[in-house]
Amino acid sequence: MSVEFVSAAQAAQGVACEAPLRLVDTFGRVARDLRVSLTDRCNLRCSYCMPPEGLDWLPTEETLTDNEVVRLVGIGVERLGIRQVRFTGGEPLLRRGLEGIIGECSELRTDEGKKPDLALTTNALGLAKRAQGLRDAGLDRVNISLDSLDAKHYAAITRRDRLGDVLEGIEAAARAGLTPIKVNTLVLRGMNEADLPDLVDYCLDRGIELRVIEQMPIGPADTWDRQNILTADEILHIMGTRHTLTPAQREDPHSPAGRWIVDGDPTKRLGVIASVSDPFCGACDRTRLTSDGMVRSCLFSTEETSLRDLLRGGGSDAQIAARWADAMWAKPAAHGLNIDAFARPSRTMSRIGG
Repeated sequence: MSVEFVSAAQAAQGVACEAPLRLVDTFGRVARDLRVSLTDRCNLRCSYCMPPEGLDWLPTEETLTDNEVVRLVGIGVERLGIRQVRFTGGEPLLRRGLEGIIGECSELRTDEGKKPDLALTTNALGLAKRAQGLRDAGLDRVNISLDSLDAKHYAAITRRDRLGDVLEGIEAAARAGLTPIKVNTLVLRGMNEADLPDLVDYCLDRGIELRVIEQMPIGPADTWDRQNILTADEILHIMGTRHTLTPAQREDPHSPAGRWIVDGDPTKRLGVIASVSDPFCGACDRTRLTSDGMVRSCLFSTEETSLRDLLRGGGSDAQIAARWADAMWAKPAAHGLNIDAFARPSRTMSRIGG
């Protein structure tokens, strides 16, 4: 029997053991995109993510060291077919060794013989000072969280008056060549939906792709109501008040964002991530690694698999790869947000990684 690749579970069942191990699940999806949370800590207190006082941060000894992060990313890239790596948090810029981690990961080579695509999701606080160094280390691009250009609204959502620092970070990222820059905006009914047209124009003027995200139940329990979220249709209506939006062909079948061409110009695009009203689970190609070394097959998983314990217990790269593949083999068909039996994950977004 000849197949392109196998999972650890398939290999155990006698399937083509000469084929390389890959992060394939029972539905045939193959994970190529790794999200790595570098810390659960954050210097903002966004209302949809955590309470005003913050959270009880993980003890340092439970968090993966820089060397452990690099080793696990290396296993993912060189043994399991990962081609894209996005560093997240919490706020990854709080990780002192970030440049070193990126530098070592940039030396890895994928199954296509290429450097993995290295990206960073950040709130951009402190990015103005580090953008060039991150680019020099091997970072390719950034996604920046920005929920409003109105200083009062930004401060109300994040509980910090730091909008100016974010805008400086965006400018620095552009100068450093960390492009294409994407701005991620989460809309909250009655809070910032009226700010969307200004964000659209800000991003279009700078060649940035704005991606607006439906709110998901991944923060404090009292901050999400399925009946009160702004849906993709409502978001598009608001974003279209100043421009004509037409659907763009989905170039990447694994992308979570539906994309829209602005005013007939194919170089100008917006995205909407409809995780609740129009889930993309069927094409999901992501695997997640938390800052304490747990693999999650889905953002909303209620189960985790520890790679840290095996790594610290002397496990070989092959053993770690096999455990990772086993965890992904059990990836559910969908996140289940729209079914009565849906159970919220025990961790909030800052502890999982975006």
